[in-house]
Amino acid sequence: MRIPLLLAALVATPALAACTQNATVKTGDDRTILVTSTDDACDVSPLDAPSGTLTFEVTNDGSEVTEFYLYAEDGQRILGEVENVGPKLSRELTVSVAPGTYVTACKPGMKGTGIRADFTVSDSGAKVAAQSDDEQIAHATEEYQEWVQDESGQLLAQTKAFVAAYTSGDDRKAKALYPVARTHWERIETVAESFGDLDPKMDAREADLEPGQKWTGWHRLEKDLWPARAGKYAALTMKERATYADDLLADTVTLDGRIKDLEFTVDQIANGSRALMEEVATGKVTGEEEYWSRTDLWDFQANVEGARKAFELLEPVLGQKDPELEETLDERFDDLQELLDEQKVGDGFKTYDQLTPQEVKKLADAVNAVSEPLSQLTAAVLS
Repeated sequence: MRIPLLLAALVATPALAACTQNATVKTGDDRTILVTSTDDACDVSPLDAPSGTLTFEVTNDGSEVTEFYLYAEDGQRILGEVENVGPKLSRELTVSVAPGTYVTACKPGMKGTGIRADFTVSDSGAKVAAQSDDEQIAHATEEYQEWVQDESGQLLAQTKAFVAAYTSGDDRKAKALYPVARTHWERIETVAESFGDLDPKMDAREADLEPGQKWTGWHRLEKDLWPARAGKYAALTMKERATYADDLLADTVTLDGRIKDLEFTVDQIANGSRALMEEVATGKVTGEEEYWSRTDLWDFQANVEGARKAFELLEPVLGQKDPELEETLDERFDDLQELLDEQKVGDGFKTYDQLTPQEVKKLADAVNAVSEPLSQLTAAVLS
């Protein structure tokens, strides 16, 4: 669940993240903000900065895995994020930020609303990414916007078909449609997750529920269709099915409407690419995302396709600024896709349970091989 931007005065956009493990902390630079996350504190220093390209150096001094978020002023819309920062590790979030008021948050244990603070960005006069009139960047942002909107439209159409099958009791058809519809969600997952009110309702996993949180969305229906791992599971009644399915469809309609209003900045696109690969590393290659259906490889492939689409749109910019990085990413995406192709069955994939430990390790290694250079993409295209 969740993407990773900064567009303050800009537009309503999602957030994207660039992360580097054990990054070197720079000091004495007012565009570098030091963030220290512990189990019960989130120290952000300073709490203000000049507009333009900012780098948040996030260090985890706690005992649990943590996350860092930059939200819009409403504290809901994610503008940038760094996930899965282990104890004693550091990561970077690079974003282009317009003047305005924001909210920072650390989330020790990766749950809850986090430890929050206000963050102010003053007008330095510097251009932010969305204000660039560079022809290549303008083309990339326009193309990305069209692609995201198309994926959202396909998500809505496939969700309608899935809901119709599920509520009619045609479980065989619903099972076939489930991973297909999810593909369109996963390709734009970081964009969808940037809406903090919709994501928990649509994509929460049972294991991630907060105390008192009502479980709804895709994975609630997934468990009802694939209850084999649930033990003594009481199937939903047809009335309950209709309620959950109608809620999912209504939220998808809302999501599609909001996405139509989005515009993207170059750092959002780059950070989103990186964040999608984080999604693969933390939820898909581990087999945690689709715990009931075991259709994780469909999601895996879709996350990779979304990450590669963003990278390819920025390739002309990257090719001019860092051709070596461009070549490395091209090769590593190819290597990862080759491994995924080995797991294809017909129009889909093996279930996660059919993978051997050796195959999982190869896939995990290939994901890490892409993620490391991809963490440099935002800084390279903003340089």
